Amino acid sequence: MTTLTRKPARPFTVGTLFKHLFLITLTFIWLLPIIAALFTSVRTQRDINKNGFWNFGMVGQEIQQRAEIRAQEFGVPMDASQWMQTLSQNYTQAWTNARVSRYLLNSFIITLPSLFLMLFLSSLTAYALARYKFALNMPIYFLFVSGTMLPFQILLLPVFRLTSDLGLYNTYWALILIHTTFQMGFCTFVLRNFMKGIPSEIFDAAQVDGSSAFRSFWQIMLPLSLPGLAAVGTLEFTWVFNDYLWAIILISKDALRPVTAGLATLQGQYVTDWPVITAGAILGTLPTVLVFIFLQRYFIQGLTLGSNK
Repeated sequence: MTTLTRKPARPFTVGTLFKHLFLITLTFIWLLPIIAALFTSVRTQRDINKNGFWNFGMVGQEIQQRAEIRAQEFGVPMDASQWMQTLSQNYTQAWTNARVSRYLLNSFIITLPSLFLMLFLSSLTAYALARYKFALNMPIYFLFVSGTMLPFQILLLPVFRLTSDLGLYNTYWALILIHTTFQMGFCTFVLRNFMKGIPSEIFDAAQVDGSSAFRSFWQIMLPLSLPGLAAVGTLEFTWVFNDYLWAIILISKDALRPVTAGLATLQGQYVTDWPVITAGAILGTLPTVLVFIFLQRYFIQGLTLGSNK
């Protein structure tokens, strides 16, 4: 009869304590902008103008005496109900008056077709490069890899002229096609390496049974490549959804702006409602956070791809 033995616990040393304190400090520093944004989204602009972004109120004995006066003068929420009321007002204004609802819809209209096109086209390319051997296999593969190293900032003017000449300026298709084109290199690079790890005997057996090349790709390769597709899709959704540079270069109509470029237009030259802008920014980050939460398992699998080989 075998007995299970428990591993002895590691002794808690001073070095372990300092390591934990260091990691907690780094975590707090990383979360500090998020915490500041959450606090700003439930304040009022008058309070920010009076006390600044980081001064959340008076300290000392005067708080108790002047709380009601300060709340009336500067609109600072002093209890939970007032905090919730201010939060509701700021987020409602961001959703309606600041047109965040429209900007988010534009972001989805641009991101989802771009994601579908880049994953479908790059998976076809990766399948051909991973499955078949031909003379230009490696040159084509290195061409896609070299495309990921090209700084797209040097192409801003040529792309702007191209979209203008093609009549795509101020259209959704301008951003959809640009994102698809520029991200295909990275997607092909990742998916080709993923598909190389799938045994070729599976496709040889399918070919013997009379399966065509596209049927083998659609019914065998794609289901087996789901972790790689999900990992790449998570990254690409985040990058395309959060894109700002191409959005301000290729779109000038406010009705077509994605959420990143739309929020930038809310900042005025003399007056800026920072709580509403911050509330809109938090609403704009929710889709990418939710996508990462639901696909993080596949994302981690994609990051550790090939680590055990």
